[in-house]
Amino acid sequence: MPTIETHRRRAPEERPTQILDAAFHEFGEHGLAGARLDDIAKRAQVAKGTIYLYFPNKEALFREMVHTTIVAALAEAEASQAESHAETAEAQLRRLGTGWWAFLRTERVQVLQRLVSLELGAFPDLMQFYADEVIARGRRLVAGIIARGVARGEFRDVDPPLAARMFSSIWMSHSTWCARREFFMTLGSDEQVLAEMLEFYLYALRP
Repeated sequence: MPTIETHRRRAPEERPTQILDAAFHEFGEHGLAGARLDDIAKRAQVAKGTIYLYFPNKEALFREMVHTTIVAALAEAEASQAESHAETAEAQLRRLGTGWWAFLRTERVQVLQRLVSLELGAFPDLMQFYADEVIARGRRLVAGIIARGVARGEFRDVDPPLAARMFSSIWMSHSTWCARREFFMTLGSDEQVLAEMLEFYLYALRP
């Protein structure tokens, strides 16, 4: 069985990824406040001092966790939307809503959602970071699609930022409920929930 030392020598370029993988596990099990860097290092099979070469504290780890998952997904969605202006606004929203729903239901995003909803209030700098880098950026993406739909006459004359906030609220709340289906027994499958959200939301936008 390889030791920690031989593991470090074998794959030094993988250390940040190993540390982030371990952080997702530890934060998921113990929360942001309860997770310990010692345990993250142990799970990542690196010395604790190695973590500090890349991440000075747990807050920096959280930021990188967000950047490598949600922010990266937003950047990909922005690039995709920029290349699809020939599509109708409804088609763009359907594609975005479908992809975003699948992403929200992944284990890593579920971990981040729990940290944001349960703990970030105690970390105002991280909450501001999340609000700027994730919430505001995501809403700008959706608002841009809706604004194009309004301008083309595809959607009724709604306020795009407001409509984007409603989109975010519907998708995020249903993701939270579907993660706790034992308490929300009336919810259907993920596919059924997605179809319901899309139909409800797009119906509200149509002229």
